[in-house]
Amino acid sequence: MVTGGAGYIGSHVVRELQQTGISVVVLDNLCTGVRGFVPDDVPFVEADLLNTDTVREALSIHAVTGVIHIAGFKFAGISVEKPLHTYEQNVTAMMSLLEAMDEEGVGKIVFSSSSSVYGDAVSGLVTEDDPFNPTSPYGESKVIGEWLLRNQGVATGLTHTSLRYFNVVGSGDSALPDVSPYNLFSMVFAGLENNRVPAIFGNDYDTPDGTCIRDYIHVSDLAKAHVGAAERMDQGDSIEPAYNLGSGTGTSVAEMMSAISEVTGIDFTPDIGPRRAGDPARVVASGERASRDIGWAMTHSLEEMINSAFEARKNLPPA
Repeated sequence: MVTGGAGYIGSHVVRELQQTGISVVVLDNLCTGVRGFVPDDVPFVEADLLNTDTVREALSIHAVTGVIHIAGFKFAGISVEKPLHTYEQNVTAMMSLLEAMDEEGVGKIVFSSSSSVYGDAVSGLVTEDDPFNPTSPYGESKVIGEWLLRNQGVATGLTHTSLRYFNVVGSGDSALPDVSPYNLFSMVFAGLENNRVPAIFGNDYDTPDGTCIRDYIHVSDLAKAHVGAAERMDQGDSIEPAYNLGSGTGTSVAEMMSAISEVTGIDFTPDIGPRRAGDPARVVASGERASRDIGWAMTHSLEEMINSAFEARKNLPPA
């Protein structure tokens, strides 16, 4: 079962499962998901994870043996304004899911966590051993989600792993655009479409071009990592409690803006604004552990990430 399988990331995971030959059922409340993102031959359950009985029934009817849990409230900035909603969707909902899984004897779960658990990381290259330091209710909710898995593993033997990643971009299918208005590419593309010049916050950092360096990963590579983790569990192989999915090198904001201009053919020079408080100069993740265990690899160039996202944007569903 893929929770949130009608969303941007979830729909890519569903297709990767299909290509791998793994049967899949999608559970999504369509709060932000798109029904049309779910293939016609995939069973679909429109339900909220907070409804434990419905989740349990879906697990039973579809003979689910493992869960890839992607559903959740994913907007860090808005979570500061709506902490109770964030905790309900990301913590209470996971408790409901784990309760249903336990009652139905489903003992494997891959959790779509987040790099936000690290917050403003002290080190420029984040590893799985870096301490938790979330700076938003969203990041805190992901930390608690991982704690729930750990404790349920101790209590019931639940097999679990959490995948922590930074900025997800691109599209593996032009019919599956990123529908969130808050993600980087969406904001930049929307600005350009409305003749608003994108801004860079600070160009005086201790980096080669003075702008912040961040990790960007292609959604298809992310989907493969989720499926790779699920396959490892199915094979009975040992698995780490968490994996970072990152490039190890990153891309500067200036490099990203230049690449977007080149790939889209839209000539623009970004505005330079003041630094944002709390923005570290360089935060990227090491993907070595994930590469070793679950087949993680960065297989798309920056240009491919941008072009695929730009092409898919033409197929955004009506607002």
